[in-house]
Amino acid sequence: MNLQGKVAVITGASGGIGSATAHRFAAAGCRVVVGYNSRTEEADKLVVALTGTGHRSARMPMENTATLRDVAAMVEREYGRCDVLVNSAGFTRMIAHADLEALTDELIDAIFVANVRGPFATIRAFVPLMKKSDDAVIINISSGAAISGGGSNIAYGASKAAIDTMTKSLARVLGPNIRVLSVSPGAVDTGFVPGRTTEMVEKAAQRAPLKRVVQADEVAATIEAAVTLMTASTGSILLVEGGSLL
Repeated sequence: MNLQGKVAVITGASGGIGSATAHRFAAAGCRVVVGYNSRTEEADKLVVALTGTGHRSARMPMENTATLRDVAAMVEREYGRCDVLVNSAGFTRMIAHADLEALTDELIDAIFVANVRGPFATIRAFVPLMKKSDDAVIINISSGAAISGGGSNIAYGASKAAIDTMTKSLARVLGPNIRVLSVSPGAVDTGFVPGRTTEMVEKAAQRAPLKRVVQADEVAATIEAAVTLMTASTGSILLVEGGSLL
């Protein structure tokens, strides 16, 4: 798949992985809609920094289905197509797995709204437009925590396991003209997890076979490859975690 002239929507694009993906897509000739929640300034700066023209930002709060549908309508009105949707938006907090009381009902709900309901609502909003493309792709950003049961807290790992299951289900029902894949990083030093320091990420990386921190651009490169090169793959979970799950 050639990204030249295509349109990609990236939720959470003001974050590390989303931003790196936006840069790669734009460099390949794609017009990018930079989705964000509260980081308006960062999103607008990213739009200006991207290679090429035709990019714009759009507020896409994961808890607001009506707004997500409005953005899908805007993309159809302004671009007439959506070839790639990357669900990179997410939310978590550092909670020790043994501290069951700290994982409150409110935090669990917030995690599942942002990490499960939100991505599903986004896909639901964009699928009618994506069906008009001959070769559309949805990429859900998951996590190695979905497989290991690790991660920043128990609910976070569970939410990403839900994303992986959802990826498989959607791959079945949206084929043949829409492929759906999960890209699952390990610990990436992007500041995504509040309270997780660079030192903590580097220490965890030393326990993996490759013994180095996975970079945001490496995850973005996997996303780009999944879209452009892995044209016979759907429903798969692509690991980018330095072998930490071995």
